[in-house]
Amino acid sequence: MAKYIFKRILQSILVLLVVTCITFLLMKSVPGSPFLGEKAQSPEVTAALYKKYGLDKPTHIQLINYIKNSLKLDFGVSLKMQKNRPVIDIIKEMLPTSAKLGIIAVIWATLVGVPLGCLAAYNRGKKIDDFLRVLTTIGISVPGFVTATLLLVFFGVKLHILPTMGLSNIRSYIMPCFALGFYPMCYIARLSRSSMLDAINQDYIRTAKSKGVPSRKILFKHALRNAFIPVLTYLGPLTAGIITGSLVIESVFSLPGLGRYFVNSILNRDYPIIMATTIFFAALVITMNLIVDILYKFVDPRIDVTKETQ
Repeated sequence: MAKYIFKRILQSILVLLVVTCITFLLMKSVPGSPFLGEKAQSPEVTAALYKKYGLDKPTHIQLINYIKNSLKLDFGVSLKMQKNRPVIDIIKEMLPTSAKLGIIAVIWATLVGVPLGCLAAYNRGKKIDDFLRVLTTIGISVPGFVTATLLLVFFGVKLHILPTMGLSNIRSYIMPCFALGFYPMCYIARLSRSSMLDAINQDYIRTAKSKGVPSRKILFKHALRNAFIPVLTYLGPLTAGIITGSLVIESVFSLPGLGRYFVNSILNRDYPIIMATTIFFAALVITMNLIVDILYKFVDPRIDVTKETQ
């Protein structure tokens, strides 16, 4: 296992390097400048700004310098949105809000989605199965901004039950976390149902039934373990994506999260923020996938993740 993890870490470093290079080159190929604003400025001022931030050098020199500085966790300073403020400080400020919302959303989506999927599979063809299939289909089909807006209008504006913006107390987390986790919950429920249906039709489940093992024990002890593997695979990239923020949810509920800030940095061509956020997201996705691969061994001991390295 140690050899496998070491190999994956080396692969992760290579992937991060490739992501950094591609993002940097694509960003440089986009026309425009972070120093262009509403007020016109002379070419001399623009040239001085380019020289100050090292943007006047050849592209390959800029890329090499950026990679060297990134190894020291120096991602530069903001060029426009929070001028001259270190990017690492901006991420540290914005990330906690997105991370808290994302973690809560993933937890409740998993805790609700998996049992609903198992319930639908166990009652296949019955009314409860039909109802859950309709509900999850609607949840997957409806865009996130529609869910967030409906919650905001109904519970915030009409009933005045929940706060409509900010995260001042526990109640203010309810609507953003529900809106953020509703789609994953529905997807996890459908994934759990299909996986559970496949698992309960296996020979070892029939053998357990023939021996008189209680249905509840068969479902949750034997079938669920195998049915949870596809869900676990989905949770890796889901967690990485949802922790780094959601533009829609953060915009609707006026939350100062990383996802909303990242999109604004793209619109403002704030290169250092774009680069640092992309690298952070890529590193998080790689880390979560590695964690998922390791967890496979605990969910199903028959899986040998180190087989490739032997």
